[in-house]
Amino acid sequence: MLSAYINILMIFALMFLGYFLTYKQWFSNQIGDVFSKLVLTIALPTNMFLTITRNFTHDQFLALIHGAIIPLISMLITFFISWIYIKLFKITPSRQGSFATMFTCSNTIFIGLPINLAIFGEKAVPNVLIYYIVNTTIFWTIGIYCIARDNPNIQQAKVNFHFLPVLKKIFSPALLGFGIGLVWVLLSWQVPASAEIFLTYLGNLTTPLSMFIIGIIVYNVGIKNLTINKDIIGVLIGRFILSPLIVWGLGQFIEVPTLMLQVFIVQSAMPVQNSVPILTRSYGGDQEYAASALGYSVLLYLAYIPLLLKLLL
Repeated sequence: MLSAYINILMIFALMFLGYFLTYKQWFSNQIGDVFSKLVLTIALPTNMFLTITRNFTHDQFLALIHGAIIPLISMLITFFISWIYIKLFKITPSRQGSFATMFTCSNTIFIGLPINLAIFGEKAVPNVLIYYIVNTTIFWTIGIYCIARDNPNIQQAKVNFHFLPVLKKIFSPALLGFGIGLVWVLLSWQVPASAEIFLTYLGNLTTPLSMFIIGIIVYNVGIKNLTINKDIIGVLIGRFILSPLIVWGLGQFIEVPTLMLQVFIVQSAMPVQNSVPILTRSYGGDQEYAASALGYSVLLYLAYIPLLLKLLL
C-alpha cells in the first residue's frame, strides 16, 4: 500500500515541478506546445508499442482476450451514462466531449500499472494490459473524436464530412503505436535489443513530459482558478463510483478469474487520463477545465484508494 501512495505522490511531484519551473520562467506556453507535440507523436506511441510487446506473448494474449468483454461493455455503458449526465446537468457545451471522455476512460498505465503492481504483484500485469487495450482503443477513437468536437470551429465544419481526414484523426500516432505492438505480439516477433534500448529512451519521456505539460497548464490557469463545480464533480462520480460499480456488476454475470475482476475494478477506478489536458489543448478545447478535473481526480485518489481496497480485498 505504501508503495502505491509513493507512486502517486511521485507523479504528482512531476506535475508540481512543471508548475514550479513555469513559475521560474523556464517553461512557457510555447514550450508546452512543443512538449505536447513530442509526447503525442513520438513518446506516447513508442511507450504503447513497448508496453504491449514487453508484457504479452502470443499465447497469453489469446488466452486472456476473452476477458476484455467486461471492460468493453462497462466502458460503453459508462460512456452512455456520461451523456445522460451531460443532458441532465447541462454541462458547458465546450466541455462536453472532454467530460464524457474523462468520465469514461481511466489512467490505466501511468498510475494504473504501478498501483496494480503494488497491490497484486507481477501476476496482475496481463490483466492490467487487457483493460488497457480496451481503454486505449476507446480513448483514441471515440474519446479523441469527442474532445475534438468541443472546438466550435470543428463543430461548424462537421457538415463537410471527408472520410480520409476523419480516418487520419482516428488513427492517431498513439493508436498506431498500440496497433503495431499488437500485430508484433500476434506474429510472435522479437524486438531487437538495440532497437528496444532506443525506443525505451523515447518511451520514458512520456510520463515526465505529460506531467510537465499539466503543470504548465495549471500555472497558466492559476491555482486560485482550480475551482470545484458540477462539471468536475460529474467526472469524479464517473471515475470513482459508477465505473467500478458497473465493472463489479458485470463480474456477477460474466465469469472471469477473481484476480482478473479485481484488477479490472481497480483499473476502472483510476484518476483521469493525463493525456486529456494535452489533447484538449491541442484541439482548442477548455484545457483549464481538463487540467482541473485531472488535478482533483489525482488528489482525491490519495484518500479514495484505501477505501476501495478495503471493499475489494
